[in-house]
Amino acid sequence: MDEYGISQILLAMPSASRARRRAIVAELEELPVHVRTIPGMNDLVSGNAEVNELREVGIEDLLGRDAVAPDALLLEKCIRNKNIMVTGAGGSIGSELCRQIVQLEPKCLILHELSEYALYAIDNELKNTNEKYKKNLTIIPLLGNVQDQLHLERIMQTYEIDTVYHAAAYKHVPLVEHNILEAIKNNILGTFHAALAAKNSNVETFVLISTDKAVRPTNVMGATKRFAELILQGLAKKIVASENTESSTRFCMVRFGNVLGSSGSVVPVFREQIRNGGPVTVTHPDIIRYFMTIPEAAQLVIQAGSMGKNGEVFVLDMGDPVKILDLAKQMIHLTGLSIKDDKNPNGDVEIEFTGLRPGEKLYEELLIGENATGTQHPRIMQAEEDSLPFDKIIEILNELERAVQEYEIEKVVKLLSTYVSGYSANTELKDYIIVDNNSRLSDKNTDNEGNVVKIIDKFVSKDSPN
Repeated sequence: MDEYGISQILLAMPSASRARRRAIVAELEELPVHVRTIPGMNDLVSGNAEVNELREVGIEDLLGRDAVAPDALLLEKCIRNKNIMVTGAGGSIGSELCRQIVQLEPKCLILHELSEYALYAIDNELKNTNEKYKKNLTIIPLLGNVQDQLHLERIMQTYEIDTVYHAAAYKHVPLVEHNILEAIKNNILGTFHAALAAKNSNVETFVLISTDKAVRPTNVMGATKRFAELILQGLAKKIVASENTESSTRFCMVRFGNVLGSSGSVVPVFREQIRNGGPVTVTHPDIIRYFMTIPEAAQLVIQAGSMGKNGEVFVLDMGDPVKILDLAKQMIHLTGLSIKDDKNPNGDVEIEFTGLRPGEKLYEELLIGENATGTQHPRIMQAEEDSLPFDKIIEILNELERAVQEYEIEKVVKLLSTYVSGYSANTELKDYIIVDNNSRLSDKNTDNEGNVVKIIDKFVSKDSPN
């Protein structure tokens, strides 16, 4: 390298397998050069990149694996010629689901999103794609909150929705740790109302996007997502036990770990920190995570959602876990920089350990128990896990609703600890909204008859299973 004054290496191999690119990148890592690449074939074909556009080495080249070819029948089963709705359509997973759904030729795609800007962005992108490839697809952007069941029912009935992908959730662990009540409302009550809206509107399939953090959670986000799973499990069992099963909604859940490049991913953070000269912040030297690319995760979610009969928890095969410290070192080396530490005090970028964030685990799991079976797809497993009766779910939801309205954070946490298997907070939980006993709103929200308990009940239609 010194002989020829080489400072950059360009990888012009967009069609090579991920395994091959990863092996080459590993060989180049220790060289004092900046490694960049040209876009992959998918980006070139889709028009998302030009052949002469240079990029930093994709994180999928460091961690990715070759994707298994999708099963066309599973991809199309719940989408082709159907009316689809995606909640949280502007988020990392929601938006990628939308991108893949439009390629599968549905009749109509409803983009449901709380964030105006996120909705504008994905709507604009998809309509440009729709126009470019001359697809005869109706795309409807709708602002809304998944906690508003009547609004959801109006949407689902107006557009005769066949399939719902429920990706709306608050998912940033440290933020959720201090916004506990809003997490309960969005992740738990929002899922409940969205699921009931689907059932009341005769939606065929409802797929919940879940997370590995729902397994023996140490944070509120994971606990709320596990309880969201329990809601669907309980509702599905009640539907199966009822007589009118032919017209009932089919519920399933898909659980997976971190996706590369999502809004909460460490990758863009590391890249920006390296660009600014460091330090690169890693919470703990031993922390590990599972990773998957967003397109692969979305593709597997669609396929898993087509397999369920009712109430299944599907788990995606995330491959081998990755040590975050090793990832940080790789990213520094591949930009042609060196690590600054005690052994190399004149290095370019320092790695700083900041300590685990509130609610953060050293490692994540995908299964609560040991019972998992294979499916017709090699990267999708089905978990066999305990659930709660739907009547008990309603009882707990009413308690949660009351506690949220009265700002009883301790009661909320106690309920989660009682009913979410393995949940134990690893930090002192404190919502940013502090309401002392003298300023509680209970007198304004309840009467002597305790009518607040009926808040959940009023949304359950008369023909819902009892």
